[in-house]
Amino acid sequence: MDNRITVGGHNITISPLCGFKRKRSLTFATGLVESLCFSGAVFGWASLVFVLKSEGYFHSLCVNTTQVNTTQVNNTVLDCSGQDEQFSLIFTIASFMNNFLTLQNGFLFDRFGTTVARLYGIFLYTMGTLMVAFSSPALSVLLYPALSVLAVGGILFLITNMQVGNLFGTHRSTIITLYNGAFDSSSALFLVIKLLYESGVSLCASFLFLSACSIIHLLRTFFLLPKGIIPYPLPEGYTYGITCGKSKSSEQTVANGNADRETEEMPLDKGAPVKEVKSFRECLLSRLFLVHLSWLSVMQLRHYLFIGTLNPMLQRLTEGEPSLVSQYTNAFAITQLCGVLCAPWNGLIMDRHKGKPRAAGETEQEADLRASVLSLFLTTLQCVLFSVCAATPYLPVQYLTFILQVVNRSFLYGGNAAFISIAFPSCHFGKVYGAVMALSAVFSVLQYPCFALVKGPLNGDPLYVNIALTLLSLLAFINPLYVYLHCRSLASQRAKSIAASS
Repeated sequence: MDNRITVGGHNITISPLCGFKRKRSLTFATGLVESLCFSGAVFGWASLVFVLKSEGYFHSLCVNTTQVNTTQVNNTVLDCSGQDEQFSLIFTIASFMNNFLTLQNGFLFDRFGTTVARLYGIFLYTMGTLMVAFSSPALSVLLYPALSVLAVGGILFLITNMQVGNLFGTHRSTIITLYNGAFDSSSALFLVIKLLYESGVSLCASFLFLSACSIIHLLRTFFLLPKGIIPYPLPEGYTYGITCGKSKSSEQTVANGNADRETEEMPLDKGAPVKEVKSFRECLLSRLFLVHLSWLSVMQLRHYLFIGTLNPMLQRLTEGEPSLVSQYTNAFAITQLCGVLCAPWNGLIMDRHKGKPRAAGETEQEADLRASVLSLFLTTLQCVLFSVCAATPYLPVQYLTFILQVVNRSFLYGGNAAFISIAFPSCHFGKVYGAVMALSAVFSVLQYPCFALVKGPLNGDPLYVNIALTLLSLLAFINPLYVYLHCRSLASQRAKSIAASS
C-alpha cells in the first residue's frame, strides 16, 4: 500500500503506525509510566532504610548503652543513632546531587538534545541500581555513590519528559505538573521493594530487575522521543522520531540532521517582528528568578528534612515498636502514590485561563504569569500547614502530615517547573530549571546540620527545629506577592502604552 500523499506539491510519506496524534499519545503515556515507576525513587528512602536496617547495613555503629528506669534498675539498650546518622547523610548527599547536578543536566539537555541527555541518564541509573544490587552490610559505603547516581539519572528522565507538555498546547502546564506528580509518586517504588523483601524477594534481585528495565528506557529514547528538543509553540507540520516519514521540503531544510532545533529557531510568521529574548545571564539576575529561588529553597529544605529524618522520628514517637514503625512507613509510602493524582490540579489552576479572552494588549506569557499567582499562594499555604503538623509530636497526626506532605510536594515541584516554563524563554528552560534546582540544593544541605542539632544538643527532640522551619516557611509567601505586584506593574505599563497610542 502506498502511504505517500501530495500536499502543496510536496510528497509526504505517512506511516499508519506513527501518525502524529497516535505517537504523541504513546509518548505521553509511556513517559508517564517511566516517571511514575523510576524517576524519583530515591525519595522513597524511608522504605528502603527499613530494609537496609533489617539487612544490617551500618549495624556496627549501633552501641550498647545503659539506661536507668523509674525503679532504678539499669537496662541495656541498643543506641543506633550512629546508624541513623549515616542513613541521613546518604540521603542528604543524594538529594543534594539530585538538585545540584540538574544545572549540568540542563546545559547538557539544551546543548545536545534529548537523546544524549537520556543516554547519560540511563547509564547513571543503571550504575546506581547495580551498585545497590551488589552492595552488602560489609560494603555499606556503596550506598553513597549508588543513591546519588540514582537520583541524578532519575532527574534526567524527568527533564527530558517534561518537554512532552509542548506537544499539548493549551494543556502544557497540566502535563508538566502531571509528570512532576508522577516523579513524586515514583518514591513508592521503594515501598514495593520493601513489600517484596518481606515476602522473600532479596534486595539484590529487586535491583537487578530495575537494571534490566533500562532496555525500556532505551527503546523510548530512540523511538518515542526527538533527537533534539520539542519546540514551543509547535511549528505547523512538526514531527519527531526516527520511524515517522517527513516531507521532502522539511528534509531539505535540515542541514545538520536536527530538525527540532531548526524549527525552534525559525519564526512562525516571517513577517512578524522578532521579540528580543533575554540572555541566560539576564534570567539569573532577574528579581523574578531570585525570589522564586528563595521560595523553592525554603520549602524544599522543609521536605528534605522531613523525609531524611522520618525513620528516626517514627522510632521516637512509637518508642521503637517495629510493627508500628513499619505500619507508618508503609502509610507514608502509600500516600506518595497520590502525588500523580494531586499534581494535575495545580496544572489546571495554571491553565484555567486558556481559551478565554485576554485583556487588551496582554500577551500569552503575561496571562500565564498572572494565572500562576494563585498556584504559588496555595503551594505556600500547604507547606505551612504541613510544617505545623510535622512539628506536632503526636503519632496519629502524622497520617495528616503524610497527606499534606504529598499534596504540597506535588504542587511544589510541578508548579516550579511550570512557572519556569512560563516566566523565562523556552530556549533557556533546561539551564534555568537546572540553575534553580542547583542553587536550592546548596540551601538544602542545611538539613544535615539540623539533623546533627536534633541528635546532639536537643537530645533527639526536633520540636524547636520544626518550629523554626515553620516560621521560615512563612517567608515563602513573598513569592506569590511579588509575582502579583509584578503582573500589576505590567498591566499598568500596558494601560499607559494603550492610552498614549490612542
